[in-house]
Amino acid sequence: MAKTRLSRRAFLRSTAAGAAVLGFPLPLRAQPKTFKIGAIHPVTGPLAEPGQACRLGAQMAADAINAAGGIKSKGGLKLELLLGDTQTKPENGRVEAERAVGQGAQMLLGSFDSGSTNSMVSVAQQKRVPLLVDIAAADPITANVAKSVKEGQQKVQYVYRNFPTGSSFGRNAVQYFTEIFKEASVSPKRVVLMHANDLFGTNQMRGFKAAWEAAKPSWEIVEIIPWPEPPSDLSTEVSRAKALKPDVLAPITRPASAQLLLPEIRKQRVELMGIVGPGSPGLYEAGQFAVLKEDLEYVMTSVPWPSFKNPRTLAVAEEYAKRTERETGRRRTFDTNSGYSYDAMFLIADILERAATLGDPDAIVEAMRKTRFAGGLMQYGGPILFNEIGDNPNAIATMIQILGQKPVAVWPKAAALQKFVFPRPKA
Repeated sequence: MAKTRLSRRAFLRSTAAGAAVLGFPLPLRAQPKTFKIGAIHPVTGPLAEPGQACRLGAQMAADAINAAGGIKSKGGLKLELLLGDTQTKPENGRVEAERAVGQGAQMLLGSFDSGSTNSMVSVAQQKRVPLLVDIAAADPITANVAKSVKEGQQKVQYVYRNFPTGSSFGRNAVQYFTEIFKEASVSPKRVVLMHANDLFGTNQMRGFKAAWEAAKPSWEIVEIIPWPEPPSDLSTEVSRAKALKPDVLAPITRPASAQLLLPEIRKQRVELMGIVGPGSPGLYEAGQFAVLKEDLEYVMTSVPWPSFKNPRTLAVAEEYAKRTERETGRRRTFDTNSGYSYDAMFLIADILERAATLGDPDAIVEAMRKTRFAGGLMQYGGPILFNEIGDNPNAIATMIQILGQKPVAVWPKAAALQKFVFPRPKA
């Protein structure tokens, strides 16, 4: 019988196949190295829509960084996201952060809502895993860690935030309220501040109130009305606000509470110059327009917003709209949530490029401390950097308004794409 000579390639192929069938382990091939980041957001539950926007923004940025060659100073190291879902439950921030670290995460990113972000902090500090807060405003998230390090209770601060704090939100909002009223040549006198009573809402309320007390503007906060978050009904709170005869209602909402609040304002026929929020979700997301429709028209809110005068932002926004349409059937706006998470990934890439080594978390922290990153797509008051608290003092808000069922930047003038409408037209 004639002998058949096997080529080396065929031999190796047949040997591998046989080994697999017999259950023998195959020789390991070198796998591409990755730097793992635990990206944790609320992608289910009441905050699912903004949480999903955060996740997609972070993933798009990671894809873009990897496609451009990864972390070049580290041999083209690629970024890998270990995705986590807090389910909009604050205690799950810690659970998901621990799970990500257990799977090899060398950094953490998250988490949108202040409660779950705050619960991630202890994991970052205990495990020595740097945490970059992409979105979450409550001041104590970073301030408490900075205080413990300063007092010697902890050695290193591993928590840094590229997002406005509640106190900075308050300063921006009071300034914008005053400037817009002046620009409109009107003089609202009575403002009723309403807010969700969770960590975020309470912190935002305190920041706005403190800024108002410091600025002493011509308008007055006549009452502060909290509601339990999540609420089941807001008719009592709206009735209380109506009785105060406000010129402006200033709500600090979550998406679910906005879906109760705005229709109730219409139902009770509260006469107002306008609804102007000091800064919160629930007033600009695509899902909110589908539910609230005309109840959102002319509403203003002071939130971090993309710089749509930047051609790169426009290109990313169009890609984001196309991806959301493919994946959800609805084009969504590149906004606060997707934008800040997108910037966070590029900020992480910049930090990793500059870190002396990625094997030591303290080296990563050292690179974070020295950050001066000017490549973000959001509106900033200067390059991204971190102060002694671990916050970015150049993270600022933009006043947006719902015009033609779309969120549009209207103040300050340098960021505005359209002229604001205030007072709002009477029905």
